[in-house]
Amino acid sequence: MASLRDIKSRITSTKKMSQITKAMQMVSAAKMNRAEQNARAFVPYMEKIQEVTTSVALGAKDSNHPMLKSRPVKKTGYIVITADRGLAGSYNSNILRQVHQTIKERHKSNDEFSIIALGRVGRDFFKKRGMNVILDIVGLHDQPSFSDIKDFTNNAVNMFADGTFDELYLYYSHYVNAIKYDVTEKKLLPFGDLAANSGKLTSYEFEPSAEEILEVLLPQYAESLIYGAVLDSKASEHAARMTAMKSATDNANDIIHNLSLSYNRARQAAITQEITEIVGGAAALE
Repeated sequence: MASLRDIKSRITSTKKMSQITKAMQMVSAAKMNRAEQNARAFVPYMEKIQEVTTSVALGAKDSNHPMLKSRPVKKTGYIVITADRGLAGSYNSNILRQVHQTIKERHKSNDEFSIIALGRVGRDFFKKRGMNVILDIVGLHDQPSFSDIKDFTNNAVNMFADGTFDELYLYYSHYVNAIKYDVTEKKLLPFGDLAANSGKLTSYEFEPSAEEILEVLLPQYAESLIYGAVLDSKASEHAARMTAMKSATDNANDIIHNLSLSYNRARQAAITQEITEIVGGAAALE
């Protein structure tokens, strides 16, 4: 059995650790609330730009824009959004597991795909496995603005436009609520299913021509989809970290409770032993 000093030392260190995890839980909760507001505030913009893009694209049925036309797939790009650090439960591992499994099922060679990594965890994961990470960004702010990732999204979309990829997929964690966030796969490019998601559209009159408008609008729409996924992922990340830190705090409290019981038992045993020795010594003197 451990000594009283050892048990007391473990209780003290565990209490300090629980204070740290509790503080991290509260910080993550505050960040999650703000990230959730950012993600929800971006939804009306996304819905509107999707409606406008769909209306213009369907109005120009003869458009030959490369983002609207499917082509033989020789190489696939995967945009994978993860965090820059751990301590977020299964947030990172769920995304990476699904992407890795999907790649293994779809491709026989590393030459058939490339990774575009947003987040240090994802970048390091694929590099360690010898997969081609063609573009990455790390150190993103907890509440990112579009300017923070503008160059990244622009480069990713241009890689499809210039033929580096023939299709582009987006993987991220979709925020549902504070305890639920689902790994989501979205085919980003080409936009082959705009008509399927059209719904009720507004009729627009536009100048100079649909082709020229689409030349500007389609890349912006694709970049907006990536940014929306980043906002969604940030809300999921903070929610996952808050949940993980709450679990760590609860576990620390359980350990403290069990150690306190052990400490009290050991102390009681020591006191009983001392009393027994005193009584035995007194009896020996009689």
